[in-house]
Amino acid sequence: MHYFPGDDLFAVNRPRGLPIGNLTSQFWGNVYLDRLDQVVKRDLGCRAYLRYVDDFLLFADDRATLWRWRQAVVDALAALRLTLHEARCHPRPVSEGIPFLGFVVYPDHRRLKRRKGITFGRHMRALLAQYHAGQIPLQQVTASVQGWVNHVRYGATYGLRRSLLRTATRRPPPMLSSE
Repeated sequence: MHYFPGDDLFAVNRPRGLPIGNLTSQFWGNVYLDRLDQVVKRDLGCRAYLRYVDDFLLFADDRATLWRWRQAVVDALAALRLTLHEARCHPRPVSEGIPFLGFVVYPDHRRLKRRKGITFGRHMRALLAQYHAGQIPLQQVTASVQGWVNHVRYGATYGLRRSLLRTATRRPPPMLSSE
């Protein structure tokens, strides 16, 4: 819990945020953070800025500028009663790669974060087990795989996709009969 100036003891009981997955959460996130966009583009004069809902990147030629902008962003967000993830928000060279939207973005390519591939592999195995047990239809498995493939195709993931999809197309081991 982060307390802002003017908060009382009951601030902890007030509802916070938007539910993830809500159909309007992206829209309202964009509406609410429009003020941040205006600060970054107009007040700071940042010429290279990316934002997708609550994830954003600012680019500059030197670290001092980025640190100055970081403090201005912290102040702008505090006015909106928002905070940054302190451990994740610090200037770094683009040559190291920048984590953004499930990828690590480099100047010339994108790689999927390792844990994202591992997590989907587990999820897919669970879906396949449910399908083979007759608990879910094939369409549900297909929709999940297609959604994931559509997302990760924007990174250097051809080998990962081929490997995961190969395991999905193998036949399951035969069930032992209880006779």
